[in-house]
Amino acid sequence: MHRKLTLISAPAGYGKTTLVCDWLADCGRPAAWLSLEQEDNEPARFITYMIAALQTIAENIGEGVLSVLHSPQPPPIKSILTAILHELAAIPFPFILVLDDYHAASPSEVDEAVAFLLDHLPHSMHLVLTTREDPAISLPRLRVRDQITELRAADMRFTLSEAEAFFNQVMELNLSKDHVTDFQSRTEGWAAGLRLAAISMQEERDADRLLQSFTGNHHFVLDYLVEEVLQRQSEDVQVFLLQTSLLDRLCGPLCDELIPEHGASGKDMLIELDRKNLFVIPLDKERRWYRYHHLFADILRRRLLESADEGLIAELHKRASFWYEQQGFEIESFRHAVEARDIERSARLLQGNGMPLHLRGAARVALDWLESLPAQELNARPALWVFYGSALLIAGKPTSIEPKLQAAEAVLEGVEQDAGVRDLIGWIAATRATLASLSLTDSSDVSELRLEAAEAAMQDSDREDKTDELVEFIAPVRKALVRDTEGIDLIMAQSRRALAYLQPDNLSARTASAWMLGVACQRRGIYAEALEAYNEVIANCRRINHRLMAIMAMIGIAQIQEAEGRTDLAAERYREALGLAGDLPHPAIEEARLDLERLRRVLEDGRKGDLLSPREIEVLELIAKGHSNREIAGKLFLALDTVKGHNRRIFEKLQVQRRTEAIARARELNLLMGTPKPH
Repeated sequence: MHRKLTLISAPAGYGKTTLVCDWLADCGRPAAWLSLEQEDNEPARFITYMIAALQTIAENIGEGVLSVLHSPQPPPIKSILTAILHELAAIPFPFILVLDDYHAASPSEVDEAVAFLLDHLPHSMHLVLTTREDPAISLPRLRVRDQITELRAADMRFTLSEAEAFFNQVMELNLSKDHVTDFQSRTEGWAAGLRLAAISMQEERDADRLLQSFTGNHHFVLDYLVEEVLQRQSEDVQVFLLQTSLLDRLCGPLCDELIPEHGASGKDMLIELDRKNLFVIPLDKERRWYRYHHLFADILRRRLLESADEGLIAELHKRASFWYEQQGFEIESFRHAVEARDIERSARLLQGNGMPLHLRGAARVALDWLESLPAQELNARPALWVFYGSALLIAGKPTSIEPKLQAAEAVLEGVEQDAGVRDLIGWIAATRATLASLSLTDSSDVSELRLEAAEAAMQDSDREDKTDELVEFIAPVRKALVRDTEGIDLIMAQSRRALAYLQPDNLSARTASAWMLGVACQRRGIYAEALEAYNEVIANCRRINHRLMAIMAMIGIAQIQEAEGRTDLAAERYREALGLAGDLPHPAIEEARLDLERLRRVLEDGRKGDLLSPREIEVLELIAKGHSNREIAGKLFLALDTVKGHNRRIFEKLQVQRRTEAIARARELNLLMGTPKPH
């Protein structure tokens, strides 16, 4: 109350008027209330009604002003306001003036009058404005002077606890917390939306059924938003709202690309919509990106479909797709290309410049599109059959994959094997290797059931990308008891085929193939090939930023080193894997922690007096094999300076000056693998 102005600015239906009424009942001050309408946009009329409102708390106020105001030649508005202010200053008690629905009567003349009032407001008077759009008065100046309290949509939204109290205490609906959460999320805390949902519940009584239909197209919501919001806008604003509604996010340049013929710039329109509180929500502090309120977006999209022909809608999606691609947003570009039904563009974008989009978070949208295409379109583009199978894998649906791979092979049969075709053949092999890995079990008789069980387990997860679940199914086991040698042979054969055919830059497929080859070779006891495969996985994961698969590869290497009796190196690898894992929850990581603790005890008991650390021994062994510092850094994935540091410490501990001396001294101390033990 120590500030001059309270501004409550929010879209229609956020409870602005209700809030002020409730506040006034308890604030302890008399209040004059003026609800403005469209006709009150003429200054003389506005001042007349304001005086009438003020007379409810001071009966004789403004009587002389009213007679002058309606004379044939009234004085300037500022003179009239000055006279009113003198009378207001004489009121002996603090009071409040509320201008409700200020947006209905705010041309420049009324804004100027209110700004003048604020500049000269008596200390005893407090002004409250409720509005659907920010008034054209100097809000920044008021903020700097600490003369304004602002409440906006974010402050007015119902929280979960408030929504629960409204539904179950006020409306007595006895909804479960889950249902309340869903309605609060669907309405984004919009008071009118919650109210409309509660009214609908009184008729429907089936919360689950109502939730399915409660969108911007629900008849209560639709009627409210159309009548209270959309129809009140100018034709230009309506066109902008409708044609940009197909965007999930909006920014000025994107809107300009979408509607180049629109008079105002996209940036200016978004700023204006935000000022008018037209259900646009800023997504960043700089107000570059916005989105529409979900229910408002629903109604805009429906009306766009009803009012525009398919050609215009497809063109809008193409423009959005082009803009997103130019900005490097390939997934968004793909989504709009799909909506535009542009198969050629969608197919090109799906390939993703080296890593297909279904491997980068777009598995579901890719799969939905591929499922919608007729077989002849897929046959014309065999890569889509291959991506179809791969997308099913990422979506955790392995039982449906093999027919897609066979369809791809049928189309590719007899086609000249250029680099692109060879890459597709390699991808097919990589996908089959994964299927074989998922089917691997103690008995080949139940491998198909194992595949179905894996699919059922993966579908329990809400995550769209099931890569982590796939890794968990295929993770190396320190003591694997798999007797399905035929299955392991199939995994190795398909993985080797994949690595032979896949292009070097197809890192995602190569990494998966190397990973499965490493696991299969480890289970078969072919340790040298397994280590080579795991090291490729680690190197690739650094480039594609796949932490979990790198961790699993490190654990696999540690298990192999332990099986070979290289306890120090195994412990070091476990430590690296756990360091990279951090707090990541995973059964194999937990097992690795237990294995490391066990190895620590073994090392403490048997090798307390070791001269060199495990990593120093690893570096020394590579020195003995003739590798340069740079080659050692590459093999151990260390920085060159780190390798040089290891060299210095090795020389110091062995008390030598050069490499040849270090190797000779290490052999004397039996520090190198293959060194004969002294008799």
